[in-house]
Order: sequence, then structure tokens, then C-alpha cells
Amino acid sequence: AAEIIFTICCYVFHSFSPPYLLFLIILRSTLNIREPKNYGEMCYHDNSLVSASLEALIQHLVPTVDYYPDRSYVFTFLLSSRLFLHPYELMTRVCHLCVEQQRSGDALLDKIRFREVAPKLVQLLTEWTETFPYDFRDERMMRCLKDMTHHVARGDEYSWRAMQQMTQRLIKRLSALGQYEEAVAALNAVASERPACLKSKQAPGHKNDVLSVCDDPFIVAQQLTHIELDRLSFIGPEEFIQTFAMKDPLENHKGFFRKRKTSNLEAYVNWFNRLSYLVATEICMPVKKKHRARIIEFFIDVAQECFNIGNFNSLMAIITGMNMSPVARLKKTWSKVNTDKFEILEHQMDPSNNFSNYRTALRGATQRSETAHSSQEKIVIPFFSLLIKDIYFLNEGCASRLPNGHINFEKLWELAKQVSEFLVWRQVICPFDRDRRILQYLVTTPVFSEDELHLASYESEGPENNMEKDSRRSLRWVSKHTCTNHPLHIIHHLR
Repeated sequence: AAEIIFTICCYVFHSFSPPYLLFLIILRSTLNIREPKNYGEMCYHDNSLVSASLEALIQHLVPTVDYYPDRSYVFTFLLSSRLFLHPYELMTRVCHLCVEQQRSGDALLDKIRFREVAPKLVQLLTEWTETFPYDFRDERMMRCLKDMTHHVARGDEYSWRAMQQMTQRLIKRLSALGQYEEAVAALNAVASERPACLKSKQAPGHKNDVLSVCDDPFIVAQQLTHIELDRLSFIGPEEFIQTFAMKDPLENHKGFFRKRKTSNLEAYVNWFNRLSYLVATEICMPVKKKHRARIIEFFIDVAQECFNIGNFNSLMAIITGMNMSPVARLKKTWSKVNTDKFEILEHQMDPSNNFSNYRTALRGATQRSETAHSSQEKIVIPFFSLLIKDIYFLNEGCASRLPNGHINFEKLWELAKQVSEFLVWRQVICPFDRDRRILQYLVTTPVFSEDELHLASYESEGPENNMEKDSRRSLRWVSKHTCTNHPLHIIHHLR
């Protein structure tokens, strides 16, 4: 009965979209599903696949005339196989096996048999290109795909057209990725160059801070959510695995862009750091204590709105910025701030007990998303660094191979389950209106480095002990020997 239920669900949920994929992965972990043991040494416990040799797992991925692997298995193995072999090697072997197993020695019969299996091969390649398109930035993967297109064209025109359409969608996706990466690089370049221009923009009497751009915390939280979802949408699921995958000797191949394997994930982590430093910079910049206190209260309200939206990543970035030493030491400024809401938010993101409070809030947001009646209720943006940490420790805490040399497939199921949940969150379309002026400010306005923040903090509220006095003296010496347009000189100019 369990096998029938799962088979029906695989048929009904023919889409490879993340919600259905996550459902299938969870379903197959709770049902006792008996699979055919036709493909070599594969071990089951309660009829669920728990381990197998790498060769058997590869063969299990290969479709035949009367067999197609269930989608949860396809996703799980395509995701985690890169722990053991290069995606290019896997694709080459799968395509080769799919073609070779149809050979009978009779050319006409071989053509008929391949025509029958071609639609299933196209389906597998479609799932691969749509779920892991970044694998195909490797020119060898594209060459293999092109070779299979030519092979399919000789046997089945319908499948050939499907391959053509699939390739067009893939190229479009990779083009969008390239444009996104160029845009992020351009924004980062602007952000790093603008400090030299700040002196003229922040002349005495002229306000140039977040409040001058927008003083509505809800709108700023909405724009932060736009940035989060935009950047999340370009993170490939394989990037989570490739952050800790063993270095592949083939990675030096000119066609495999090593620097791009986890670039979107890294860019997203860098965005978190930028937002934290932006918050700290905005607080430390103002000359007057009253204005600094107002900005602190504003960011507390922004953080609260992020929590309400389900944007936990921006929430944590704001809290991190406000807890940085240069901000935390501004005791006179903090004395002017009502910190009740901030303390509640800190409690929600308290790291004790492995972030148990946050995890409870995340489960609540996830449940709200699953039963959402509006686009806004669907938003779940996790605290990303913790998500990476969870996946990392899941990988490190369980052996990938068992003593008998088998792949530990129970571990791969768990990895797939966590990454599938991320894919559900990633696909949400932000429902809020874009405000380009606010977005531009958030992603390009210059931020201070840690040393610059400390000096700005000392200029706002003087040192309280000899250690801080020595630190300020050292920082001033460094500042004096840098470019006069350096942002730290702007603070002295304002004073």
C-alpha cells in the first residue's frame, strides 16, 4: 500500500517544483517503500534505501523503457553525488549507460529501443538542467548535453525538440545568472568607491543618512526583503554541498569555474555582513547624541518589521550591527533609547540552546507560509549563516561512506530534506513595491570598516579607559596617514 501511495504521488506531482519535491522526500522517509533490487548492491532498512555502492546508485538513476527513478531520488542523488564524483563524470556515465543498455547488436532494433527510452532520458536531463542549472556552466557539461541532443535527434524528433527547448531554457537561466553576478559586482564596486565622494555629500548642515532617504521602518523592511529574496533566488542548491565537498582534481580544468561554484552563496553571506556594518555606520556617523539615539530606535523598528514579515536574515544582521563593539559602547546614546523592543528581538534570536527561540519562530513562519492566504504570508527568509552551519554539521556529523564502502544514503536523504526546504523559501516572489532610491542606498552607500567604526565611536563618545585611549590614538595615527578623502576624515570635517 505504501508503494502504491508513493507511486501515485510521484505521478500526480509531476512538477519538479520545490513544495512537491519536499513533500515527496518527507513522504518517502515515513512510508515503507519497496523498490526493485535490480541494479546491483543496494541495502534497505524497512524497505527504505539506506546505503549502496556508488556504481549501484548511478545505475539506479538511469531510466529504462519501463523504469524511471522517483523524483525524490533524482534530486537527492544529483544534489549529493558531487561529494563523490564530478557532475560532468556523473552525466557522462548516466548518458553512456542509458545508450548502451539499449544496444542489442541489431541497428534497427537499437533505434526502436532508444526511441522508447529517449523521452525518459530527456525528462531526467530536464530535471537536472532546471534544478541544477549552474552545473552547466562547465563547458564539458554543455558539450555532453549537445552530444546527447545530436544522439536523440537521430532516433526521435519529438524528444529532440524537447531537448532543444530544454537547452534554450537553460541558456536563458545561465544568462540571467551572469547578468545578476555582473550587477552585484558593479554594486559592490560603487559601494567601495563612494567613500571618496562623501565629503561633498556630507557638508555641515546637509543630512545624508538612512532617515533622509526613508523614515518609515516598514518600507525599509520591505526593501530589505526585496534584496534578500532577489539574492536568495540565485543561490543554487548545489552550492550548499559544494561549500564542503572535497576538492576535485578536475577543478583545474579551464571549463570548470571554480571561483563560481559557491559565489552566489558567498555573495549572500557578504550581504549579511554589509547590512550589519551599514547599521553600525549609520549609528556611529551622526554628531549629535539625540540623532544617534533616533537612528538606533529606527533600526529597532525596522528589525521588528523584518520579524513580522518573516525576514529573519535581515533581522539578525541588524541585531548584529547594533551589538558590534563600537555601537554597544555608546552608553550615553543608549541611555536615550527605549530598549524594550530590542531586548525582545534579542531574545528571539538568542543563540543559547542552539538558537531554540529562533527555531521556534522559524517553524511558526514556515507553518504560516504553508497555509498562506496572501503573498506576504508566504515569506520565510531564514537566518542564513545558521542554515549553512546546520547543513555543514549534518555533513560532518555523519560519515558519507560506511565501513563496507557503501554510500550512506540516509545522510543524503537528510541533506536533501534541508536543501529542499530552502528551495521552497527561495521561490517566493516578493509582493512589495520596489523603491529604487531606498534599494540603491541600502546596497551602495559606503560603510566603515571595523577600525573606522571604532574611531567614529570614540569621536562620538570619548574613551573611558586607558585601553580605549591607546586605541583611539593608534586609529587617529592611521587615519592621519591615509587619503584626506577617507570617510574618517569626513567625521572630523563634520565636527
